[in-house]
Amino acid sequence: MADPSQAAAILARAIDYPYPTPDASYLYRDGGAAELPPEGPDLDGRMPLLAYGANAAPETLARKLARLPGVEMPVLQFELAGFDVVYSAHVSPYGAVPATLVESPGTVAPVFHLHPTADQLAVLTATELNYDLVEIDGVAVYRSKHGPLSAGGSSLALEAVRSRGRTLPDLDEPGVLERVRAALEPDLTLAEFVVACVERGGVGPLPPLT
Repeated sequence: MADPSQAAAILARAIDYPYPTPDASYLYRDGGAAELPPEGPDLDGRMPLLAYGANAAPETLARKLARLPGVEMPVLQFELAGFDVVYSAHVSPYGAVPATLVESPGTVAPVFHLHPTADQLAVLTATELNYDLVEIDGVAVYRSKHGPLSAGGSSLALEAVRSRGRTLPDLDEPGVLERVRAALEPDLTLAEFVVACVERGGVGPLPPLT
């Protein structure tokens, strides 16, 4: 069982999802965001990988790609038309309710294209046990095996992702975690619930919320 300081750290990581991203395209390098070279990034041999949740955040990439030091990766801003970023019907191994994509006509979602090497893609994919790697219009995408979280008959969009033309209701991460906790473990505090989810290695699929 996590001690109070560990529980606080686990809760902080969960509710901070999907983590800060730079305001522009950047070059990921050893845990940080550097400027792209003036001549533009070298994308030779790299297939674009859509990042719409935590995978565009340098701190997430730092955790996942630590075993590949010194290998740079271009991360380019992009707008995805006809889709929105919503919560997935599962709790991740680190305690957050993470994201997935749904079709949403008229909506434009701000996303990123990662351009990983083959080794980087393999490492990233190994961390995405709740996702299938699929292809949409020539771009690789992780899509949740569990589908979108349903709340009151609708998917719930991520408030942190400022999509244009959004038609779905949205909610922040603490709010969605609280609703999932109330539905699954009403006798636990939010911190206790998140720690319990982490100790189980995540929870899914989640039932529809009322």
